[in-house]
Amino acid sequence: MSVVLVLNADYGPLHRVSVRHALRMLFREVAVVQEAKPDARIGVFPIPTVVRLVSYVVTRWRHSRGPSWSRGGVLARDGRRCGYCGAAASTIDHVLPRSRGGGNTWENTVAACGRCNQRKRNRTPAEARMPLRRAPWAPGWAELAAH
Repeated sequence: MSVVLVLNADYGPLHRVSVRHALRMLFREVAVVQEAKPDARIGVFPIPTVVRLVSYVVTRWRHSRGPSWSRGGVLARDGRRCGYCGAAASTIDHVLPRSRGGGNTWENTVAACGRCNQRKRNRTPAEARMPLRRAPWAPGWAELAAH
């Protein structure tokens, strides 16, 4: 199924929805068609590719704080590459192990391959003699959406 880009009333991008959801928005008159497929219609509505909201939706939450921590977010931030060896990563590793007080934070977790995760065990990178390729950081909304 195709996706439709939803723009705020000020033409700023908000998110993407299905064509079905976009048609519901048009029917409820909360959005108008900005771009559509030529000569393609569903009932009285053209099949939209981009819709714009009629009234402005405040998105302050996107600018006030960055995204909250998640395993998927850590893997996306690191490009699914191991923070220790650069191989394909499928797990996450805590730089300071949780058993030693390390938490689930952006600055304390990196993507890791299974081999490096097992090798590091319950130690810090210095103790395991496994330096990080780059220090972990807290990404912004734009950085995380790009991956």
